[in-house]
Amino acid sequence: MSDDFGEVIHSSIWEEQAEPDHPFTAAACYCRGYDVYGDVLGKAGYLEYLYLLLKGERPSPASLAAFELLAIALANPGPRDPAVHAAMAAGTTGSPAAAVLMAALAVGAGSYGGAREVLLFMEAWHQRGPDLALWCERLRAPPAPTRAQIWPEAEHAPGFDAYARLCAAPVRQTLEQLLPIFPAGCLAWLARERAALEAAAARPLALTGVAAATLIDLGFTADEGEMLTLLLRLPGAAAHALEQKQQGFRQFPFFALDLQDDPGPVACEDKR
Repeated sequence: MSDDFGEVIHSSIWEEQAEPDHPFTAAACYCRGYDVYGDVLGKAGYLEYLYLLLKGERPSPASLAAFELLAIALANPGPRDPAVHAAMAAGTTGSPAAAVLMAALAVGAGSYGGAREVLLFMEAWHQRGPDLALWCERLRAPPAPTRAQIWPEAEHAPGFDAYARLCAAPVRQTLEQLLPIFPAGCLAWLARERAALEAAAARPLALTGVAAATLIDLGFTADEGEMLTLLLRLPGAAAHALEQKQQGFRQFPFFALDLQDDPGPVACEDKR
């Protein structure tokens, strides 16, 4: 069998050289020109390699530091997060690992604290830039969609918390840690104008907004930012699902509802 497999693969990301006795096994793999197993393995960190894979170049020390901070901030949203909760529900029933992660991805993909919300914020920045007046105008009165969409319309401003009244401490702490790395750009603008933006959105800043701003300053596109958000949030979902599988359904956390206008017990009428 001739080794013409590489000739039909058109990729600027990856190149392979086949083993002489097996054309479907690689003898050498090159990512963006770097020998993965000869040069990268053992000399670069996982996030440095991930950045190289997506952006085609090694990150600067500042970019790598910001990327690592963001990865930690997103790694485990916690059991309150709908995506993690979905993974825990799948885990407690004994679902296969792939089903657990797919549950987390499905729930964490949307515009309610999910990866789609990050993409929408990043797209908004590319359209509006640091124009605060335009941001406030669009946050107060979002434009109607001009074409049919796969995704339902977001019910709140992307990058802001759907229900909270105040900006959560982890959001502020993440922003504070990232600011010294990127003193100019989207993150700095977001921190400077946060009060005005929150007033226009009538909602506090969420971690999705900080993540989107960080990914913008790192040079990622909106599509890349959405994909990275999905990837970086999976470790927590996996860990909690594995724990919940061991604990069983009897210890599954069900959240109590606090009704603000509870009518109390109502006697059922006899309809006979």
